[in-house]
Amino acid sequence: MIPMPKNNFQTQDTQGIQGQPTLRSRRLNLPKKRSFRELDRRTQVAVILAGIIELTLMFAALRDLRRRPVQLARGPKPLWAVVSCLNVLGSISYFVFGRRKDPQN
Repeated sequence: MIPMPKNNFQTQDTQGIQGQPTLRSRRLNLPKKRSFRELDRRTQVAVILAGIIELTLMFAALRDLRRRPVQLARGPKPLWAVVSCLNVLGSISYFVFGRRKDPQN
């Protein structure tokens, strides 16, 4: 049996076979959640910048997708619209994989 680290887990009184704590009784000792106002100024700025970058990429991907002809999109455009709205990786994946080169340019 592999011993579990004691410092990351807090066990309850639930006992399994031979007095061992069950897996359901182990809980991670995570730090308390903090609100945005409790973060330091540097972290607040980083969160805001990350949000601005994510929204900018999403709107740019949706705008490009709306203006791009169907023949120049790889795959269905509605699927790329949903993928672009999921997170920043969706928008980046559209720009990398979802667009075909325009033969006129």
